[in-house]
Amino acid sequence: MRQAASKPRGEPKVRKASGKVPGKASAVQAAGACVCGAVRIEIDVPARWAWHDHCAASRHAQGCAYATYVGSYRSRFRVLAGADCLTRYEDPERGTARSFCARCGTPMLYERPRAPTMLNIPRAVFSERTGRETRYHMNLSEQADWTWAGEKLVPLKGYPGVMWQPPRKKKPARVVDSMFEA
Repeated sequence: MRQAASKPRGEPKVRKASGKVPGKASAVQAAGACVCGAVRIEIDVPARWAWHDHCAASRHAQGCAYATYVGSYRSRFRVLAGADCLTRYEDPERGTARSFCARCGTPMLYERPRAPTMLNIPRAVFSERTGRETRYHMNLSEQADWTWAGEKLVPLKGYPGVMWQPPRKKKPARVVDSMFEA
């Protein structure tokens, strides 16, 4: 369901058809796109930061154990195509805004009130390097209990490419015999 919202101050800049970009661009860019390709974006490399967000809101919005974002200054971000395909959800409780492709539903932008000059973009929309490794984890206290945390995985027999976590071996129950207890 689409929620119409007025464009906030500092809305992402759109590359003009002439190819000129408002503001200053670096020599290197990283391009990204939604699943259907209607929305195409670009940031100047290197990105400001990259982080994993374990909060419940990002988990629900992204549909995964945690969301990985790349942060970019608004001035270093451009929508190359499909600005009219972006739809926006504003969460009044948190003050955040999330933009999605209206055609395929791909999450494209996450904006937080604490950082009004920044845009957070899901790392997965980029097909190339963004100049930052994801070294930060936020909101670990909200991490889902089902998140894979590096436990040993083994190949699942008969299913090439599928890995699974075997159940833990149960320790034999200790038999308590009061006759031998001191």
